[in-house]
Amino acid sequence: MTAITPRVFSGAQPTGNMHLGNYLGALRNWARLQESYDCIYCVVDMHAITVAQDPAVLMQQTREAAAAYIAAGVDPEKSLLFVQSHVPAHAELAWIFNCVARIGWLNRMTQFKDKAGKNREKASVGLYVYPTLMAADILAYRATHVPVGQDQKQHLELTRDIAQKFNTDFGRDYFPIVEPIIQGPGARIMSLRDGTSKMSKSDPSDYSRINLTDDAEAIRLKIKKARTDSEPLPETMAALEGRPEAANLVGIYAALADKGGDDILAEYSGQGFAAFKTALADLAVDKLTPVTETMSRLMADPSYLDSVLARGAEAARAIAAPVLDDVHEIVGFLKR
Repeated sequence: MTAITPRVFSGAQPTGNMHLGNYLGALRNWARLQESYDCIYCVVDMHAITVAQDPAVLMQQTREAAAAYIAAGVDPEKSLLFVQSHVPAHAELAWIFNCVARIGWLNRMTQFKDKAGKNREKASVGLYVYPTLMAADILAYRATHVPVGQDQKQHLELTRDIAQKFNTDFGRDYFPIVEPIIQGPGARIMSLRDGTSKMSKSDPSDYSRINLTDDAEAIRLKIKKARTDSEPLPETMAALEGRPEAANLVGIYAALADKGGDDILAEYSGQGFAAFKTALADLAVDKLTPVTETMSRLMADPSYLDSVLARGAEAARAIAAPVLDDVHEIVGFLKR
């Protein structure tokens, strides 16, 4: 049996524009984790097709997601970076986990209910069993840690349940019980138009988000137009309760500056949003321009991106292959 190596796994779907929420909530933290962990980062295109996709657009957005990872600091020389569909172990292990997970567990997954909405009976089976594929993504590499935001905690708990049940069913202490790495400040960035809704690729208003492809002018305009209120800024984040748009902008500033919200408010308390938005726009442009410029350069060289992803997939397959061999033996499949 292969030994367990302390390892981080994470991934994001290549659907819609990568935006500030992705950067502050995930990508920037992924880059930082490289200094302490063996990291595997994946563009999860198989998850993307649980809902209808334009094939040509999906291909383009898969490269764009990979470019965003690298532009945000994920180093292909330090971490594995690849596309999920290029490693068949994900799909194969997901089927085995479909036979381990219980229907009652999946029925409790709130994200399926949210995404399927009123058309639940017309949703794809893939959307329903999405969490077992997510478990396979992680456990195909016997990853020990996963960086998670609030909306992913339930799926990670299911991954832990699947690993535990597999180990119990087959009497082997094989899969690790994955530990979460809770994201720091900026883990949950909200819409610039509605402070009660998470910043999203799917929001119909482009002014709801700052895309990682936006230039300086677009960033400044979106922050200028961001919804606020008429009250001055208080001295503490606690005093922003009930003011979601104001709290969101202060939170974005704090995350970009790597400071606490109270530290930011100590500088701007008593002021209105005009000066604050100007300062926030300056900071956002300063922090994001290197990312957007690198993304633009990478997208202009698709052959380079494809070569990086091909190397990453080859290395990922080498890690996952002995895990699949072990799993085949454990469940009783004939040796291939």
